[in-house]
Amino acid sequence: MYTRYYGLKEQPFSITPDPRFLYLSDKHEEGLASLAYGISQRKGFVVITGEVGTGKTTIIRALIDKIDQRVRLAFISNPTLSKKEFYILLAEAYQLGSVTNKAQFLIKFVKFLEKAYCSGENVVVIIDEAHKLSSELLEEIRLLSNMETPHHKLVNIILVGQPELDKKLNEPGLLPLRQRINLNFKLLPLDQNETKEYIAVRLKKAGAVDAKIFTADAKELIYKYTRGIPRLINVLADHTMLSGYVKNLKIIDNQVVEECAKELEFDNRFSESEKNGVKDVKTATKWKKSPFFYIQMVILFVLIAIAVMLLWQETLE
Repeated sequence: MYTRYYGLKEQPFSITPDPRFLYLSDKHEEGLASLAYGISQRKGFVVITGEVGTGKTTIIRALIDKIDQRVRLAFISNPTLSKKEFYILLAEAYQLGSVTNKAQFLIKFVKFLEKAYCSGENVVVIIDEAHKLSSELLEEIRLLSNMETPHHKLVNIILVGQPELDKKLNEPGLLPLRQRINLNFKLLPLDQNETKEYIAVRLKKAGAVDAKIFTADAKELIYKYTRGIPRLINVLADHTMLSGYVKNLKIIDNQVVEECAKELEFDNRFSESEKNGVKDVKTATKWKKSPFFYIQMVILFVLIAIAVMLLWQETLE
């Protein structure tokens, strides 16, 4: 709707993961390099975690677009599967033919891996949303990684998920899997400067001749409301451009961002009080109403009562 008004060829802030709009901050570039290195060096298990919206799926899609033709890839984006469904999905991805049980899959899969290795091909399984994997299925995946030569892994497995994945992998029953992880990369949100660059890069890739559609203050405020999480940046920036179009504004300033953030019910976690190292009123109020606060008050009243009783006994004596 607003693309032509701002001289754009397409929407710059779509939330759909699009490798064409990939902004490689130092963190994202390191994440992409970790994936590529894990594959090329046959590292076996690689884990990448990050908060919702930090760009994990976008990095995966960028990797798939650039992946070497000698890599045989299976990409699983919905890991809420039974063991049987998981093996059927892998068999389909690697064109192993129909399988009806685990034994049948393993026979075909081992032959496939041996043939791929002899042909110089690298077999990779990427599992997105891996924090949703059951402990039982994670153990099955670990067993797949046991297939190896004396020097190389025959299958490389990349687990991508939210921070809950790290917590799950720390479960005692998953210790054998955790010990097999060779690379564990954590994708962090963008900082303030990266957020400004992110907005400018996406506008340019969308066809903007002048990337100064947002004022410097507006970009800074977007960072404060979104905490540098790319998906939230896209949501807020898209809404502000639509609002600017409706109001016939060629430049998006901090007032427009502020209004849109309130409409979207964004929580500004970077209040002035927090900048100065002081908790804001809401945080302080929540603390006062917490159970710990009431326990402290009860203990205090009991101590006062005991002190009063002791003084009263001394007076009687």
